[in-house]
Amino acid sequence: MESSIFTSDFREQPYWWDAAPLLPQSSLPALPALADVVIIGSGYTGLVAAVNLARAGADVVVIEAEDAGYGASRRNAGYLGRTLKRDYAWLAKRHGSEYAHGVYRELNEAYEAVRDIAVEEGIDCHINQCGRFIGATSRPHYEILAADLETNKRHLGVEFQMISRAEQHREIASDAYFGGAVIPDLGSIHPGLYHSGLLRAALNSGVKVISRTTARSIRQKRSGSSKEQVVDTDRGEITAGNVISATNGYTRQSFSWLAQRLVPFKGYMIATEVLSADLINRLLPHRRTYIETNMNINFIRPAPDSERILFGGLTGSRASDARAIAPALRRILQRLLPDIGEVRLSHAWLGQCAGTFDFMPHIGGADGHYYAGGYNFAGVPMGTHFGRKLALKILGKPEGQSVFEIQRFPTLPLYNGNAWFMPLAMKYFDLHDRWIARG
Repeated sequence: MESSIFTSDFREQPYWWDAAPLLPQSSLPALPALADVVIIGSGYTGLVAAVNLARAGADVVVIEAEDAGYGASRRNAGYLGRTLKRDYAWLAKRHGSEYAHGVYRELNEAYEAVRDIAVEEGIDCHINQCGRFIGATSRPHYEILAADLETNKRHLGVEFQMISRAEQHREIASDAYFGGAVIPDLGSIHPGLYHSGLLRAALNSGVKVISRTTARSIRQKRSGSSKEQVVDTDRGEITAGNVISATNGYTRQSFSWLAQRLVPFKGYMIATEVLSADLINRLLPHRRTYIETNMNINFIRPAPDSERILFGGLTGSRASDARAIAPALRRILQRLLPDIGEVRLSHAWLGQCAGTFDFMPHIGGADGHYYAGGYNFAGVPMGTHFGRKLALKILGKPEGQSVFEIQRFPTLPLYNGNAWFMPLAMKYFDLHDRWIARG
C-alpha cells in the first residue's frame, strides 16, 4: 500500500523546517502608515535588501502574505552554483562575449555573496563546498556537456573533470547515466537556516517584518516635486518613497506588469528516512550535489544535518498535494539509486518557483518601484545577490547596476501570469532531451 512508504512521523512540509521552523507572529503589529522602503516578500531577496537598507539608515517595512519564510526560500534544494540555463557560449553567440562575461562575473559574485553574508552575520547554515556531479542522460548529452564545460574553462577559468560511464560509480551508485562531469568548487547550504539567519539579522537591524498581510496593488502619487508609492494591502495602505517587489513565484496577478513576465511553477521534493552512513557513502561516495543534463532535471543531495537523502523532480507538474506526488518521486529515486531499496519517506513538500521566457533572471525598476525575480533554479545565490543590488540601487550607489537589467524582460501576447501551459512545456523539454539523445 502507498501508505507503507511513509514513516510514522511523516510530515507534509519542508525537511528544512525541522531545524528552522517558521515563527508565526503571536499578534500582528499595526501596519505603519509611512516608511522609507516597503518590501513585498520576505525571501532571500527581500531580507538581504532590507538588512542593507536598514543599516544605511532607512525605515524599512517587509510585508509577507504568510509567515516569514513560508515561501520558496525555505523550500528549495539549497544548491550553491554559478550556472544558468543559458551557458556562456549561448549568451556570447547571441549577445556578445562582453555580455556573457558580465553575466558570469555577476554569477560568481552571487555565489560568493552567500558565503560572505553567512560569515558576516554569523549564520551557521552548513555551507559546504562539496562539488557537483552532472549526470549525462545520453552519450550525445555527455559530448555536449564536455564541449560546454571546455568553453567555460577557456573563457571563465572554471575547472571541471569529465567522468566516463565506466568510472561514474566513483561518484554515484547509478547506471542511469552515460558518465558526467564534476565541478569541484560548487556547493550546498541548509536553506532554512540561512533564511532564519537573514530574518534574525533583519529584525536586529530594526526592520519591521509584518506577516499575514497581503499586498494587493501599488499605485504612484505625487507629493510636491517627488513621487511616492502607495501599497494597498488587505490591512490598509502604507506609503513609501520606494517599493521592492520580491515575490518571485508567489507574484500575484494583480501586479500585472511583473506577473506577465514571470512563469510560476511548482517544484517538488522528498526526504528519506534516516539511513546508515555506510549506505549514503556507498550511494553518493563524495556527498556532492547531483543534477542531470536534461532540461527537466532530477536532483539529489544528502541532507547536511542528518543521514538522509533529499530528492527533487517532476518539476512543473500540476499536483497541489505533496504527499500525492511523493510515491512517483520515490520511484524515480529508486530507479536512479536502485541500491537504496524500499526506502521510506519522512517528508514531502512543494514550493512555488519562477522562470522567465528567456530563461534569465531579471532585476530592474525605476521611479521608486523596483523588482527582482525569475531565478530559474538559482534562487539562493541570485536571490541574495539581487537583494544587495536592489538596496544599492535605492541608495543611489553605482554598484547597484547589474548586467541582468540590460536585456529586455520578455513576455508573450495575452499572457497574464497564469502558467497553465507548464505541464506542456515540460513535455516539450522531455521531447527535446530525447531528440538530443538520438544524436
